[in-house]
Amino acid sequence: MPGNSARDEDDLALLKAAAHEAGAIAAAHFGTGVAQWHKPGNQGLVSEADLEIDRMLRARLLAARPGFGWLSEEIEDDPARLGAQALFIVDPIDGTRAFLEGDKGFAHALALVRGGQVTAAVVHLPLLGLTYSARQGGGALLNDRPIVTPPRKGLLGARVLASRVQLAPELWPGGLPAFERHFRTSLAWRLCLVAEGRFDGMATLRETWDWDIAAATLIATEAGARVTDRLGEALVFNRPHPASKGLLAGSSGVHADFLRGLGRK
Repeated sequence: MPGNSARDEDDLALLKAAAHEAGAIAAAHFGTGVAQWHKPGNQGLVSEADLEIDRMLRARLLAARPGFGWLSEEIEDDPARLGAQALFIVDPIDGTRAFLEGDKGFAHALALVRGGQVTAAVVHLPLLGLTYSARQGGGALLNDRPIVTPPRKGLLGARVLASRVQLAPELWPGGLPAFERHFRTSLAWRLCLVAEGRFDGMATLRETWDWDIAAATLIATEAGARVTDRLGEALVFNRPHPASKGLLAGSSGVHADFLRGLGRK
């Protein structure tokens, strides 16, 4: 789907402003012992800060773009989004556990999707002073400076972001690649760290929700990384079940090695 640069630039400015307002709310709650509880069905932690940010984002973004759909981690999914011309996909706080434990490595992830593809995106880490952004066809930025994913031939000796459970040998029928494992709580930040070249790749083999990856997928792709599901298939957003079959990201050589290890090539 071809981009519309002027439209997408306006959308990106809207997302940036909303993300910074979310950051101000999160900063006000950080370290204060904000109310928190477990979601039903063992779906993780949520806090009053998550919900306050979600309410702000929904009010602000839908007021600016009436008629758009909405998909958020903290709001019950409304199937009406499937018929919308465009929709927002947001994670009010990506890394809620980190936020509640006093770790500054949490993020606000905001994406605008048209025709199943992200056209504008922001991942903002307020307490680390990091704002990643991209619009379709416009490259990726960190704090308004261009970022590019460096080329790398493969995974041997690479620095890869992945949780320990992703490295179970039985998950890698083609052989577990010899890389160096690292981890960050926020999935959106992990993708952005690959986009800027601080890490060589990231992998998660479990189902990944759209709100965790939509924004950062565009940022990484615009930086030059290859991003797919664990089967090597392209990502499409705003489907009835808002999740992908895992996520692989890195330069073309790194990505190819992931697929070989997973028995897909």
